Amino acid sequence: MHRMRKKGMLGMLALLTLSLAAITATAGAGAKREYVVVYERGVDAADGRAAVERAGGEVVKENRAVGVVTVRSTAEDFAARANAQPALFGVSANKAIGHAPKLKGPKPDDIERLSKAERAQAPTGAKPPKTVAGDPLSGLQWDMRMIGATPTGSYSTEQGKGAVKVGIIDTGIDASHPDLASRVDAGLSRNFTRDIEDIDGACADDPDGSCEDPSTVDEGGHGSHVAGTVGAALNGIGIAGVAPKVTLVNLRAGQDSGYFFLQPSVDALTYAGDNGIDVVNMSYYIDPWLYNCADDPTASAAERLEQKTVIEATQRALDYARGKGVTLVGSMGNGFTDKTRPVSDSSSPDYPEGTARTRAVNNSCLTMPNEGAGVITVTALAESGRKSYYSDYGYGEADLSAPGGDRYDYPGGSPAAGSKPEKMILSPYPEALGRAVGDILPNGDPANAFTVRDCQNGVCAYYRYLNGTSMASPHVTGVAALAVSRYGKGGKGGFGLAPATTESILRETATDTPCPEPRTYVYPLLNPQYTATCEGTADNNGFYGDGIVNAARVAGAE
Repeated sequence: MHRMRKKGMLGMLALLTLSLAAITATAGAGAKREYVVVYERGVDAADGRAAVERAGGEVVKENRAVGVVTVRSTAEDFAARANAQPALFGVSANKAIGHAPKLKGPKPDDIERLSKAERAQAPTGAKPPKTVAGDPLSGLQWDMRMIGATPTGSYSTEQGKGAVKVGIIDTGIDASHPDLASRVDAGLSRNFTRDIEDIDGACADDPDGSCEDPSTVDEGGHGSHVAGTVGAALNGIGIAGVAPKVTLVNLRAGQDSGYFFLQPSVDALTYAGDNGIDVVNMSYYIDPWLYNCADDPTASAAERLEQKTVIEATQRALDYARGKGVTLVGSMGNGFTDKTRPVSDSSSPDYPEGTARTRAVNNSCLTMPNEGAGVITVTALAESGRKSYYSDYGYGEADLSAPGGDRYDYPGGSPAAGSKPEKMILSPYPEALGRAVGDILPNGDPANAFTVRDCQNGVCAYYRYLNGTSMASPHVTGVAALAVSRYGKGGKGGFGLAPATTESILRETATDTPCPEPRTYVYPLLNPQYTATCEGTADNNGFYGDGIVNAARVAGAE
């Protein structure tokens, strides 16, 4: 299963770049360590490699498009020596060669992960609601009805074109799933990463028992869920996505354990730009720092350099992809934080375990990639239309909003009262993973109320309920794909619609939604800390951004 780390309530998918101090202590004197190094802008690749060598490093992988390289070195002071090279912008530790610190005990549950209590919640035995003129489980898809992605809405005029390619930068896509098999381009899909032995039990616990996964599997589950929301086929089984006829491309940069390395993420973005991907969905942030603060007064010089390097490397990759016609969509985060006024971070650095400390942060600190320039940032909504309790927000920070689910969005809802699966988002679940973690019984029956099976004509498929801003952003990604399908002209590279135009269409067609009254919303029966104040106007505010994304309007159905 996707074992994401809980950061207070700040969990999302994460991008791993180990802190320099921690990795030095872990690897030991004279051990070979791995770093991500960024060349200064305009530096020739040959000059950059020479500078790395002078600092005592060896380039083992190079992304020339953005001047980012993976380097190995046994030099204890490599980071300091690299920082002294005029041709090098910065350096961030990547991972230890050999063994990373062993994680002790189970990790806390994340907002986008089912809890132990939820996994133990017995199936109700109730039949799904009546099909709403779509696929068999459409009655459970309140999220699609909220944005008009239905047979009488967007499906009636635009279901997406197969020539439009959507990249899912995540833990992978299960290309064998009946709702995804016809939509995934296996030939164009790539796996840019490798699982970490120490975190994943030498990968023995993986369904395939290997750290080297093909680009057509998902042993974390998160990526398939995201992909299904974007483009699950309208094919008479299970559910349908926002854009059920677009092509999905698996750009795997995430570990099964939930970590994302910097270099694979940069590589996935540049690959998207070079291979005609029209839209990418990004549901992760860059670890070990939730907030990257280039001027962090609590950090060592090496830690400040690392945070500055993460910002620079990621922004270069975002700029490169967008410059090649890729529309960038990212989830805002699950920290229940007004991103215009962040005040503290007690979760960073979150790897290795036990290195986090409480530090003050401010609005100059960036969560990457979702606060990168050019990224459409999405808040999450509950079925009732309220901002989901966990979703980050902020006037001027939130661009658009979309259904992300809220397990407590019901009368009297609270952690003590339990969570309601039907208030979450249903999307594909890899069968092999479900069986491995016990969500699917040996006889094929769902083991809990959060796992759903649909069988049609002898073919069975599984689905899972999750909630989070990671579930909200793919709704926007799907609608962006509809915009490209309807207005794009095709041609060399992508399908011919500039990202700025795509974003403008999404903003202009979004459903304006005013702040609640009173503007400080109190989440019923939740901890008193769960209040949030909405700022802004009806057509742009901190909860909804420019509004709730609207598939029907983009498709010309209303």
